Amino acid sequence: MTSSMSDGGRFSTAGRKLRRRLGARLRAYFIAGVLITGPTLLTLYLAALFISFVDRQVASFIPDRYTPDTYLPFGIPGVGIIVVVVGLTLIGALTAGVLGRVFVRVSENLLVRMPVIRSFHGTFKQIFETILAARSTAFREAVLLEYPRAGTWTIGFVTSGMQGEIARRLDDDTIGVFVPTTPNPTSGFLLFVPRDSLVYLDMTVEEAFKLVISGGLVTPPDRTALSRPGS
Repeated sequence: MTSSMSDGGRFSTAGRKLRRRLGARLRAYFIAGVLITGPTLLTLYLAALFISFVDRQVASFIPDRYTPDTYLPFGIPGVGIIVVVVGLTLIGALTAGVLGRVFVRVSENLLVRMPVIRSFHGTFKQIFETILAARSTAFREAVLLEYPRAGTWTIGFVTSGMQGEIARRLDDDTIGVFVPTTPNPTSGFLLFVPRDSLVYLDMTVEEAFKLVISGGLVTPPDRTALSRPGS
């Protein structure tokens, strides 16, 4: 009787161990499934939202007889994106000619004469020209700087060297740095700091943005250590 009770205890212990191993394995499989499908599904979802938003905005300007949805029993996603890309390309081609440059000059002169609109137009135009310029260095370097106090470091992105009144009133070696917030990097702070107080990083701007957006969870590898012999 004692032997049968001890055998039952061993079977019960073995059963609990088996259930724990099975539960741990199922949890590992579940986490692996989330890690594999999560980023893909989230990316597809955000892409679908963006495409749908653009399609809705563009569809409001296109007559129904020119949209594929009028003649097909199903909608074709991405038509708005195609229309925007083709439209911007055609506008760029037209403005490259003499008549296009004259039209742009006349329209800009009209906007400049409007009291409130001219401020927004001038600011947006300068921002786009700075970011899209072929030789622009804006947001092409990731740096570390001490902020908001000494001994506390954060990631920033070099915008440009200082010019105008700021360069005159501050040290000539002062540089503009944009410090983004987490997890929304579209907002942040513009700081003017001495160039020699910055620590320039080897990581790319994309990797630095991933680090900021993830709150430090996605850390890029150290390229300097990987490039060393024997590493």
